[in-house]
Amino acid sequence: MTRTAILSALIDEQRGLIAQLEHPSEVQHAGRRFWCGHLHGQDVVLALSRIGKVAAATTATALVEKFQVDRIVFTGVAGGLAPEVRVGDLVLATDFIQHDLDASPIVPRYEVPLYGRTRFAADATLNTHLLDAATGAFATLPQWLGADAVQRHALGQARIHQGLVASGDRFVSVLGESQRLQADLLAHGHTALAVEMEGAAVAQVCCDYGVPFAAIRTVSDRADATAHADFTQFVRDVASHYAEAVLARFLRLL
Repeated sequence: MTRTAILSALIDEQRGLIAQLEHPSEVQHAGRRFWCGHLHGQDVVLALSRIGKVAAATTATALVEKFQVDRIVFTGVAGGLAPEVRVGDLVLATDFIQHDLDASPIVPRYEVPLYGRTRFAADATLNTHLLDAATGAFATLPQWLGADAVQRHALGQARIHQGLVASGDRFVSVLGESQRLQADLLAHGHTALAVEMEGAAVAQVCCDYGVPFAAIRTVSDRADATAHADFTQFVRDVASHYAEAVLARFLRLL
C-alpha cells in the first residue's frame, strides 16, 4: 500500500483528521510529532509543517526520508491576492513561487539559484483528484459545514480557483504590502491567486526527491488589515472542516 502524507501548518487545521485516524501511532522525529495510521482506507502520516519555509522544508524532508511517503498533500489557509479570490474560497495550487526570493543580478528575480526556474509545479494527477474532491464537497457545503456557519461566514457563493500560489517568510497583513506584492509579481509575469508561508518550500523539496506534491488552501482573509481578525475562529469553524470534507473524498480516489 502506498503512503500519503497530509501536511498543515497549524494543529487546528488537523485536529479533526488526527481524531479520525484508525490504528494511530505517534512518532517523535526531528523535534516534531508525526501521527501514523489509516484514514479512509489509506495509509497516512499526518504532520504539522510548522510556519515558514525552512520549517516546512524540514518537515517535508523528514516525511520523505524517515517515513518514505509516496505523495504529500498540503491543506490549510492562505490570504487571497487576486481580486476574484474571496474569503471562504478554495485555491488549488497549480504551481508555487517564492515571493521573497531575490538573487538578482546573479539570476532573474524570483528564480531559484541552480534550478533555472521560478516556479515549481504541483502534481497534475493529485490536482485532478483534489479538484474532484473539492467540487463534490462544495456541492453539499451546508450539510457538512452547517447552514449557520455558511451564513455566518457568507460562504454561499464560495468558489474553487486554480492557479499560482506565492510563498514567503512574512505574514502579509497590510493592504499596501499586498498590493505591492501583487504588482511586483505581475511585473515579472506572475499572477498569484493567494499568499502563504510554506507551499513553495515543500514543492522544492518534493521536486528534489521526485515525490508528487499538491496543495489546496482555504482563503481565510484578503491579506490586508483584516487578516488577523478572528483567524483562529475561522480555522476552527471553516478551514478545518473544509480539509476533512475534501480529504475524505480525495483519499477515496487514490
